[in-house]
Amino acid sequence: MYNGIEHTAIATEDPEALAGWYERNLEMPIVHRYGGNVFVRASDGSMLELIPSEGAPAKCGMRTPGIRHLAIKVDDFDAGVDDLRSKGIEIVQFVEAGPNRLAFFLDPEGNILHLIDRGGHPI
Repeated sequence: MYNGIEHTAIATEDPEALAGWYERNLEMPIVHRYGGNVFVRASDGSMLELIPSEGAPAKCGMRTPGIRHLAIKVDDFDAGVDDLRSKGIEIVQFVEAGPNRLAFFLDPEGNILHLIDRGGHPI
């Protein structure tokens, strides 16, 4: 009955600018716009909806309450890390946990993302 997460919304001061960043850096083209909202879609069909924010941004970290990060699937983890670095995106932390490798980075608004390589082992 429940088939997965179709999209996640991120509130941002400038939906167009943030959508453009995801399009340029993570190969997520803009696929839809309405009422100031902008959707970007990954090649697997999952989407992010960038919506106009209201009020001051909340300070968040890896363990503050709420959604803390978005995990990005890649075909080749090392190539993905190299690609991000070539675009001037800083990898702020690497984590190895069993067969999993993670490379954490931030979008321009400080939202936490990471590349994920499960070493061929699904959860």
